[in-house]
Amino acid sequence: MSLEDAEIFHEWLAALEARHLSNLRVQEVTRALRALSSAYVQRRGPAISRSLDTAGKRAAFALFYAPLHLLTTDLVVRALGAETNPPRSILDMGCGTGVAGAAWALAADGRPHVTGIDRHPWAVEEARRTYRELRVAGRARAGDLVRLPPLAPGTAVIAAYVLNELPAATRELLEGLLIDAARRGARILIIEPIARSIAPWWDDLAVRIVAAGGRADEWRFSVDLPASLRVLDKAAGLDHRELTARSLYCPGAGA
Repeated sequence: MSLEDAEIFHEWLAALEARHLSNLRVQEVTRALRALSSAYVQRRGPAISRSLDTAGKRAAFALFYAPLHLLTTDLVVRALGAETNPPRSILDMGCGTGVAGAAWALAADGRPHVTGIDRHPWAVEEARRTYRELRVAGRARAGDLVRLPPLAPGTAVIAAYVLNELPAATRELLEGLLIDAARRGARILIIEPIARSIAPWWDDLAVRIVAAGGRADEWRFSVDLPASLRVLDKAAGLDHRELTARSLYCPGAGA
């Protein structure tokens, strides 16, 4: 069963709403969401990870983009079969609110341990809450994305919606580290929005991932979002009756 229909997802979503709307009106969140969407979708202004400068924007990200990323990652993982013979551990690079690593762990029946790394203090604390509320074994910490711990066969790393936000030099360094880890037998999953304008470097990276034994895919999943997400979706001028993404995946040794 996908997370879209899972009780734990709806419980987590209700907890997010109760917490983030305790001191904010829905109108404040939707106004902040429109500003975030402009930065995130249309690439006007700073990347989204550097745009969380108000409580409204943080609430908008947690209430809207985090659930969408959770659902999308869950669907991608299942479509790839990456939940079978699950890794012992998952390293979530640029984890944000922790949803990508949590989605993979939940798809694998909660067996992998997740470590989330992010540079934003609010995101790290939010990721810790995500792991607790989704009942995922995990921890989150502040850290530098280009200092990967050792990754060996039986482990995995996910970089979801993060490479597109990095400066070119940092992204290229991280790409090299991920490919090296894949060649050593670690499982690698990269997820980005489907819009090519967001990641003009994608095709070159895809060639390198495929050469390292991986695959490149584009995804479109029909979904029926919960009512609260549909309200925010409409307020942002978006339409997520379909979730889309691109992924690069190396299955790792023994997967």
